[in-house]
Amino acid sequence: MPRAKAVVFALILAMTAYVVGHNERFLVEPDNPVWQHYRSFQWWLLPHGVAGASALLLAPLQFSDRLRRRFAVVHRVVGRIYVAGVFVFAPLGAYIQWIDEAAGASRSFTVATIVDALLVMVTTGIGLAFALKGRIPQHRQWMTRSYAVALTFFEGRLILGLSGLDRPPDPAVAEIVVWTCVALAILVGDLANEWYEMQSGRRSPAR
Repeated sequence: MPRAKAVVFALILAMTAYVVGHNERFLVEPDNPVWQHYRSFQWWLLPHGVAGASALLLAPLQFSDRLRRRFAVVHRVVGRIYVAGVFVFAPLGAYIQWIDEAAGASRSFTVATIVDALLVMVTTGIGLAFALKGRIPQHRQWMTRSYAVALTFFEGRLILGLSGLDRPPDPAVAEIVVWTCVALAILVGDLANEWYEMQSGRRSPAR
C-alpha cells in the first residue's frame, strides 16, 4: 500500500503542477491581462492563495503512517496548518466568487463555490473534533473526505485544461465541470477510505 499511496500523491503533485502552470501562471506575471478581471478582488487573492497552497501541499504528509508514528509533533503541527488553511481559503474563495458576480460571473458558480467551501469546512471541523477526542480512525476518515473536497479546486481546472474545454473559456461548461467535481467529492473520499480499510484488512492476518 505505501507504493500505491506514493503513486496517488505523485499524480496529485503532477495535477497541481499542471494547474499552476496552466491556470495560475498570471500570479508571477504582473502585466498579464487577466489582472484586469481580478482587479476588484486582487488583494483577497493573496491570503486565499497562500492559505490554500499551504493546506493542499502539506496535506499529503498527513496520510503517511510512518511520518505520523515517528514524528507525532510534526504531524500535529502540519494538521493545525491544514485546518487553519481550510478555514481561511474556503470562505475567502466563496467571497471572491461572490465579488466576481459583478464582473459577469453567474450566481450558480457562486453557489457551487459556497457549497464547496461549506463541505470542506464541515468535513475538516468534524475531523478535528474526532482528533481532539482521540478517535483516530474517524479522524483519518473525515480528513480524507476533507482533502477530497479541497482537491476540487485543482480537479475542475485539470479537466477543463486537458479536455480543451477552456479554450475558449465557456462559463456554462466550467459550471458543469465544477458542480460535477463538487458533487462527487465526498464519494471520492469515501472510496479512498474503503480502499484504505480493505488494504489494512489484508495486512492484519500477516501480523
